[in-house]
Amino acid sequence: MLTICASRTSSLLFRLSRRSFTKLAQDSEAAALHGENDEEFLPQMPPFDYTPPPYDGPSADELLEKRHRHLNPCMAYFYKNPLFLVDGKMQYLFDEKGRRYLDAFGGIATVSCGHCHPQVLDAIFNQAKRLQHTTALYLNRPSVDFAEALASKCPGDLNVVFFTNSGTEANELALMIARLYTGFHDIISLRNGYHGNAGATMTATGQRNYKYNVVQTGIHHALNPDPYRGIFGTNGPKYAKDVDEIITYGTCGRVAGFIAEAIQGVGGIYELAPGYLSAVYASVRKAGGLCIADEVQSGFARTGGHFWGFESQGVVPDIITMAKGIGNGLPLGAVVTTSEIAKVMTCHGYLNTFGGNPVSTAGGLAVLKVIENEKLQQNAFTVGMYLKNQLLALKEKHDIIGDVRGRGFLLGVELVTDRDLKNPATRETLHVMEEMKDMGVLVGKGGLHGNIFRISPPLCFTREDADFLVCTMDHIMSKM
Repeated sequence: MLTICASRTSSLLFRLSRRSFTKLAQDSEAAALHGENDEEFLPQMPPFDYTPPPYDGPSADELLEKRHRHLNPCMAYFYKNPLFLVDGKMQYLFDEKGRRYLDAFGGIATVSCGHCHPQVLDAIFNQAKRLQHTTALYLNRPSVDFAEALASKCPGDLNVVFFTNSGTEANELALMIARLYTGFHDIISLRNGYHGNAGATMTATGQRNYKYNVVQTGIHHALNPDPYRGIFGTNGPKYAKDVDEIITYGTCGRVAGFIAEAIQGVGGIYELAPGYLSAVYASVRKAGGLCIADEVQSGFARTGGHFWGFESQGVVPDIITMAKGIGNGLPLGAVVTTSEIAKVMTCHGYLNTFGGNPVSTAGGLAVLKVIENEKLQQNAFTVGMYLKNQLLALKEKHDIIGDVRGRGFLLGVELVTDRDLKNPATRETLHVMEEMKDMGVLVGKGGLHGNIFRISPPLCFTREDADFLVCTMDHIMSKM
């Protein structure tokens, strides 16, 4: 069992200890740091050779007032005082006062190469200076080149690309393709999964937090193969039997398809139990359906061991959907399928005004090249494993950490008030998250109860960054 602290040089010091969580975060008293000068023992952010230019625009308060006046009223904010960011470079972000933050959230698993990566920026700028937009009715080289490169990263016969602008669009299109190709309507998705906020994708989403009271039909939500809270633990094939029962009792015996994330992102970084997808894919295909892999968050090398999240389950889907990391922040998404399945869309044609935009696809191709040339998948594997092991060590010290899970740079840390009962520590999560921000670390949160830290940094994250993140979390939890 390890206590983790950091010195000014960010090196880790370990000593045996264990501390139990006994109070709500809001009522906790700060524990004294060891040493005469507390500052000497505070986690220190790794050095970074970049200083943003001074910001001279409107204040955070002014922007917040305008946002309340003109932007949609359902906008949510992280933190008591919304963070105002004006600059970014690689794995770091800067606020209007020039303060640096370690970005361990990556804009919801979106920033893959790093903020403002020079090669990605060059590709975007060079294309924008020549041709910013045409239409898919004409030829443009960036979209064709990127489609070819993207197809080369996909297994089997998955080699036809439909470009979209987001993950929601990609999933909407994939569900429609499955229904058209099979001639059936029923789709099976997972409880706790998230696939978007439009018509079919909201229906496929398995969380009340992301659903409105509108008509939602044609979707059956299967038992979530959750190794932490699920009734069958890590036995994937046992969970998969629920899909068989849905097909038998809830449909005509034929389905359009099945859609799932390999690691549920918004749901709280839940990795599907081993062996689940292979069993489900067999059942769905037997019922005439197509298997859709939602790789919006787990794709593009984020899980480290594989380029796509589904590869860890040893399966090949019929359709892959992607967004977020595909463009490093550009509005870009895609659906990749086989030429046989893609032909179903030719009966009327499919046109997306901005799908395949030359600027976005030029940026997407640059992202793919950077991931390969800078070996970011290997970095996600090695540093991600190092970070996960450090978080597991932290779990041994702090009882409030109920579970650490995920792969590569798609990691989750679940906080609970009781490890046996697994009661969500929602208020404590907000407290730790707020304190981490104050110390310069940005993480996300997710899950139905908002008690799970989502750690999905840019793929250029370093071991020193991992040390700083873990030391910061340890410092805060040690005071609770």
